[in-house]
Amino acid sequence: MRIAIASDHAAVELKSMLADWLREAGHDVLDLGTNGSASVDYPDFGHAVGAALADGRVERGVVLCGSGVGISIAANRNPACRCALVSEPLSARLARQHNDANAIAMGARLIGPEMAKACLKAFLSTDFEGGRHQHRIDKLSVRLTAA
Repeated sequence: MRIAIASDHAAVELKSMLADWLREAGHDVLDLGTNGSASVDYPDFGHAVGAALADGRVERGVVLCGSGVGISIAANRNPACRCALVSEPLSARLARQHNDANAIAMGARLIGPEMAKACLKAFLSTDFEGGRHQHRIDKLSVRLTAA
């Protein structure tokens, strides 16, 4: 599977470890940065993963920052991205099964490397169930208008 991964400075070590782990598992990894400890703006990296999903360069995305919250919001600004913030394997599995999430976010200050790997493994090995969930996913792409 082709997977984009990106982080801000707070999660660069976790990003590097997960990218290596994914490559060892046979995945094609598109590392969209950052690659150092200098302070950067997480929205730039969340947007980059959203764009990679939108233009078909990747099938899945992983975004990381200190809490996972900001970068998940940034990634979700792209309508093609359905990014779920996860903290344990069950939330990662349900994000795929029920929400057809194509990206996950994790907080490097909140999750350890082994739990991050467990979340990522659950996310990548779980299929979308479709069925009763599909019409709800379809509504995620509808633009709302003011009443």
